[in-house]
Amino acid sequence: MIICSMTLMMNSQKNIYRPLPENTTILKSNIEGLGLFATEDIDKNKTLGVSHVKHHDYLNGFIRTPLGGFVNHSEEPNCKLREVGHEMYLQTIKRIRKGEELTLKYQLYNPVKFIDE
Repeated sequence: MIICSMTLMMNSQKNIYRPLPENTTILKSNIEGLGLFATEDIDKNKTLGVSHVKHHDYLNGFIRTPLGGFVNHSEEPNCKLREVGHEMYLQTIKRIRKGEELTLKYQLYNPVKFIDE
């Protein structure tokens, strides 16, 4: 019965699961590989969704969601991570124009620290 209820909720027009917010898409990036891009103008201080979830089984302590997995690094980012409980949310810190890539200044990961240990 629970599975049926979940399926109905997931299939209703209001509660369809989407790995990315409707105002973003994944495209080829000039920064690195693929990136997250705005499909419409996005206001400053807009919370886009959960990008990382804390989990002790992972080396850096976090699991990236599809939203968090495609945000590239920039020294002049237009987004930041906001921690709320066991989740990190991607939030804009500037107005983002349609077609612009969403970026973060990476502070969550320190690959050198883990390689040297």
